[in-house]
This record gives sequence, structure tokens and C-alpha cells, in this order.
Amino acid sequence: MSFDRQSHAPEWQKAFDAVESLVGGRIVGGGRQARWRPVFFLEVERPDGEILPICFRGGRSEVADDGPIRREYECFKALEGNGILVPEIHGFCESPPGIVMQTSPGRHDLATAESPEEFESVRDDFIRILADIHRLPTRDFEGFGLEKSTDARILALGDSLSSIKRFRKGKSRPEPALEFLIDWTERNIPRDRSECCFVTGDSGQFIFEKGRVTAMLDMELAYLGDPLADLGGLFCRDLSETMGDLAVAIGRYEAAIGHAVDRRTVLYHAIRFSMTTPLGTALAVAQPPLSAEYVQYLTWYLVYTRCPLELIAHLEGIEIPEPDLPEETLSPYAVPHDALQARFLAFETHDEFQAYEADGLRRLALYLRQGDRFGRDLLERDLDEVESLLGRRPTSWQDRDAALEECVRDSAGTRNADLVRYFVRRFKREEALLAPAMRDLIGVRMQTLPIGAG
Repeated sequence: MSFDRQSHAPEWQKAFDAVESLVGGRIVGGGRQARWRPVFFLEVERPDGEILPICFRGGRSEVADDGPIRREYECFKALEGNGILVPEIHGFCESPPGIVMQTSPGRHDLATAESPEEFESVRDDFIRILADIHRLPTRDFEGFGLEKSTDARILALGDSLSSIKRFRKGKSRPEPALEFLIDWTERNIPRDRSECCFVTGDSGQFIFEKGRVTAMLDMELAYLGDPLADLGGLFCRDLSETMGDLAVAIGRYEAAIGHAVDRRTVLYHAIRFSMTTPLGTALAVAQPPLSAEYVQYLTWYLVYTRCPLELIAHLEGIEIPEPDLPEETLSPYAVPHDALQARFLAFETHDEFQAYEADGLRRLALYLRQGDRFGRDLLERDLDEVESLLGRRPTSWQDRDAALEECVRDSAGTRNADLVRYFVRRFKREEALLAPAMRDLIGVRMQTLPIGAG
């Protein structure tokens, strides 16, 4: 690959200098990955002529400090020191903050397995590695600031505690569905848990080839907590990357650790961890920064709020009828909306990242077109349903959400069925409106487990 270094912003020149210094060579190829966070895949030639594939994994642009990316670097180093398969770490770039690591061979997503036999082999290999990670001494991670606890509430809520704190500190509008999920997770904490170990957090991220895992990836959300949190996280991972039958995966994990696990607690963590995504994206959806790919953030916000609500319905035996979907209204602005779509579709570029950025704008324009055509009827149907729930019809969507948040707070868990039923139907309507602009996650649902098993 060729590499036009000067085409990138000045801040990235310092990152490239750090890569060359830490790896001991010069960049001869590569480019930026086409995605929302800054990641570069580079080729670095050493003095002896060896060319190494290197990844510069930068911190998220919407995160103001370098704490998360630096903590992830320390986690990788500790895992590497304990013999866990992770990419070879070359060092940390201070400014702009980022991890310099070697690119491991392999591909992600078990859906790309070449046969059912490879699928099972890789899945089982991953589960064995996960069990090995859970056996690691916590002192290796406490040394750089991860905190160990045996308190049931801290073990249950895990990294969601900091997510809830950030969400409530930055919240600019009522978020009744998220407040309901926070309340539910607080009221349903598993009280008999005390085991604490290193957990990967956003579990199920790895690459593989020839039937074996080649590296565990993404320790951004890792912490010290309940090992069953990593099993719960697989239910979220399965929404975007095929994990197969998770009941089978849990059985393999039980065989690896030598005892049964409580499946209700696993599902609790699936709900709790899924909630973490909308807690992190709600602020960007309400007040999007310039760098945010709005439709992608909204997709995550909607899907990862609906899915844990549906899992609560599974646990509590709540039946949820399918909602009526909104009908189209042809407004005077339909023609320019269509014209804008045509302009985006005609746009051509040979730059991969520029094409990615243009597609993000096209998807945003398409969502606005959907809102123009279906949004009015969607809101009317929603307000009608809220009237039957609250006993009065809200005057606006702002009034609706404020009243619903008050209902969540005042009901103290006594109206779970009504609220879950409404929220799931509402989010399904909103997803239906967004669907033409969504890149992925269209109509996905979380796997479930038999509640009495375990």
C-alpha cells in the first residue's frame, strides 16, 4: 500500500513519528481505517528490510481524556505478560493518545468460518481463553488502577456505574427508557455473587484463522468484576457478530471452569451491559459533536435500548404485541429530499475514508427524509399509546418524555409490564423509520436462555 503522509492532519504526524520511533523503522504504506474512531493500519520497514504490519489504535474522538485508551494499553500489557493471545504491543503514544501494536493475522466474526467444524473449533478455543483470563491474578491489574471488590452491587453494575454517572452528569433531556433500565438493574442485583476477576467487558472480540483464535481484541471496557459479565456480554456481541448458540457456549465455559453458572445472572449481565451502549451514545444523540456519525450512534441507541427491554420481558413473562407502523405523508419537501439522495449517490471518490464520510452524510439525509415522510404519523401513534399509559395525552414529545420519566421514578418498579411493553413498541417504530438508513443491526434480537436452567 502507498502512504500519503502529508494528506493527514498535523496531529497525526506526531502519531506517525511515535509509530516509527516505537517500532524502529519508517512507515512505507498504509492508511486510516474507514470508521468513526481514529485507527491506522500501517506498514513499517525496519533497517534490516523486514516490513511489520502495525496498527495505531487512537482514543475515541468523543472522549475528552486519554484515560480509557491508556487503561486499555495497560490491560493489553498485563494480558501479554500472562501469556494471553493479544496483539504484540510496541508502546503507547502520548499525543495524540494511542496504542501502537502489531497487526495479528486472522479475521473476525465467526460467520466467516469456512465450515461448521471451524466454527465450533474457534468458538471453543475462545471460550477456553476466556476461562484462562478469568483465572489470572487480579494484582496484575490492580497495579495500574483497576479496583477489586466483593460488594454485590459493585460486582453487578460493574463498569456501568461509571457510565451511569457520566450519563446523568451530561444529560440534557429526559431519557425515560434509560432511566427505567437503570432502575431495573438496581432493583434486580444478584445478591449472592462475590467472585471478582479480570473481565474483558465488551466480550467476544477476537480474530482467528485455521480453526484457532490468533488474538483477543478490544480491552477498552475491561475491569475487575463478576466473570459472568463476560458471558452476558456475548449476548450483545451476537447482535453484530455471530456467536452461535450461546447456551452451548455457556456449557463449554462450565466445562472449562469445572462448575455450573447461574443463567439468570448471565441474562442480568446481558441486560446491564447492553444498557451501557445507549448510556454512552445518548448524549451524542441529543447533542451530536461534529465528529459523530449520527445515524450510527442513533442505531446503537435504539437497538441496544430495545434489546435489553425485550430480555426483561422474557425474564418477567411480559407479552408485547407488535406495534402499528407509521404511514407515509407526502410533504412539500419530498422532492428536495429525493434530490439530495440522488446527489449523494452520484458522488464519487477514490479515497476510502472520504467515501465513508460521504456515506455517513447520505445516511443522515436519508433519515431526515424518512422523518419528513413518516415522523408526523409516528409521533401521533406514540402519543396515543402514552395517553393510555399515563391517563393524559402529552402535548409534545418533550412533555411525553418528561412525564414518562416521572412515571418511572414514581412507580418504583410496580409498572414494569406497562412500561416495558410501551418502550419496546416505541423503539420498534423508531427503528422502522430509521431502517433504510441503517447499515446493520436491522431487526436484530438477543438470544435468550431457559430461565430455570443453571
